[in-house]
Amino acid sequence: MATVNNTVSAAADSALALLARKDKPEAKADANGQGRFLTLLTAQLKNQDPMNPLDNAQVTSQLAQISTVDGIERLNTMLTQLLGGQQSAESLQAASLVGRGVLIPGNSLKLGDAGSIGGFALDVPADAVTMHIKDAQGLEVAAVNLGSFAEGTHNFQWDGTTLGGSRAANGKYKVSIEAVTGGKSVQAEVLEFGAVSSVVRGTKGTDLQIGDLGIVKMSDVRQIV
Repeated sequence: MATVNNTVSAAADSALALLARKDKPEAKADANGQGRFLTLLTAQLKNQDPMNPLDNAQVTSQLAQISTVDGIERLNTMLTQLLGGQQSAESLQAASLVGRGVLIPGNSLKLGDAGSIGGFALDVPADAVTMHIKDAQGLEVAAVNLGSFAEGTHNFQWDGTTLGGSRAANGKYKVSIEAVTGGKSVQAEVLEFGAVSSVVRGTKGTDLQIGDLGIVKMSDVRQIV
């Protein structure tokens, strides 16, 4: 009986120590639920029937459960802090992109006096890549053989030369990419060019304002030009 009482007393002391730790500033966030649990457990231990004391296994199990919950909550707090730090780092990285040109998913191509820039991404190497450019009415105005490319993200320039050899009018066009390997078509993701005008930090991460193209996620940036 003395061994049982000593063990239970030690468990009560451990519970009180854990409860005392909850009074520290860094632990007050989760003190309400666990504090009530430890208070009840401590009262149960101190007011138990001496002739029918609590079983050691039961006490150990209850302490193990609260320790597990405490560990999970600490892990959650740590993960929250890590995510916060990651978002801050992402915001700093995004801020460095303001004023820079980027390639993002899209099939628009804007032709200016100096020409235009676009891009594409390949999952596999391509023996031949051809760029097809159409006007607002859907008529093809240019077809340019870009050559062969390895897998990955690539950019291209179009000087505005049309199929007839004249120069196309400045403005917006639509572009599509035809990629072939071994005589078979392969998937190519078309990318459009835009300049980062500002950084938008939301609840789910950091986004970029790409001029009149709108707001895109950092993960949508395929290449910094």
